[in-house]
Amino acid sequence: MSKITSSTLLKFKQEGKKFTALTAYDASFASAFDSEGVDVLLVGDSMGMVLQGHDDTLPVTVEDIAYHTRCVRRGISRSLLIADMPFMSYATAEQAMINATALMQAGASMVKLEGGHWLLDTISKLTERGIPVCAHLGLTPQSVHVFGGFKIQGRDSDNAQRILDEAKAIEAAGAQLLVVECIPAPLAKTISEALTIPVIGIGAGADTDGQILVMHDVLGISSGYIPRFSKNYLKQTGDIRAAIRAYIDEVAQGIFPGSDHTFN
Repeated sequence: MSKITSSTLLKFKQEGKKFTALTAYDASFASAFDSEGVDVLLVGDSMGMVLQGHDDTLPVTVEDIAYHTRCVRRGISRSLLIADMPFMSYATAEQAMINATALMQAGASMVKLEGGHWLLDTISKLTERGIPVCAHLGLTPQSVHVFGGFKIQGRDSDNAQRILDEAKAIEAAGAQLLVVECIPAPLAKTISEALTIPVIGIGAGADTDGQILVMHDVLGISSGYIPRFSKNYLKQTGDIRAAIRAYIDEVAQGIFPGSDHTFN
């Protein structure tokens, strides 16, 4: 299978082909996901909860992400590898460039940042200097204390318009991908149709260009609870590799996410 790049994902969008993404944190799982055909792997700051046992993502460091990025890179040959920029690692454009450089040197092909208008200058400077950016809007977990918890975003018209405006501005600033999390499905559809760049959804309905889930949720081994927008594919299939294939197939066919996994 050909190596996945941002150009590949753009072509998928133009052709109307849905693609899949998963989090990964080590070489073994990354290799399995890569070989089964997952298009994008994210070394997510979700490791703060699923690996480190914290209540949120805030304690994760650049060093943590870099270490796991190196591990995942060794396990893959095809998937596009994105690394999360952790909490307060990109408060200024200069800080972002230093920390993004460390993650790219660890093996990432792109970095992901959470935020809207305040990030435009940073996105522009990173992309100008050869660091591709995936942006993240909607429920941005690093802002959980500002939101007052993990809450759906964009339900009222003013906030929905703000998110749409930010998505357009982020694309104009040079971002090559956008993740939208926990927003109403109609808003996610509007954003996906409005942007040229691919839009990846999580808890955002089936009309985005791609879907991403946390691997621990897909395999039903998350501590606490599995979010409404996720699905335990291991329970459905009884085999890890079959679970990944089922996830890929259901996204491709538009079966997942269904109404049970979607906010309106």
